Amino acid sequence: MDDAEQHLDVDQILERAQKIDAGVHLVTVYRTIDLLKKEGLIDELDLLHLRGDRHYYETHGPRDHIHVACLHCGKVREFESRLYEQLKNQIARDFNMKVTVSRTEVGGYCAECLKKMNA
Repeated sequence: MDDAEQHLDVDQILERAQKIDAGVHLVTVYRTIDLLKKEGLIDELDLLHLRGDRHYYETHGPRDHIHVACLHCGKVREFESRLYEQLKNQIARDFNMKVTVSRTEVGGYCAECLKKMNA
């Protein structure tokens, strides 16, 4: 997953795994994903359901970030900001809780798609 240029869904993970070992089955991928999620090593994302109800996966990094998705082409970029960290800290203070999961997605249209749409 770390080498991928995009967030991967189950089918893409299976395809990559089968290039390494043709004997890998879909059930193995699902079981491995469940284990990695339980251990906090990967995160499951919906990414604004850009392609139906698929889930996408990424390695759990040291900092939370916002996913910014183009609703036309599906391109997803990651955005990190101190303001996001400050917001999470304020939520923790205001609600007297420890924030352990934070998911934020922003959808819109990228510059390339806007150019095509306005042409």
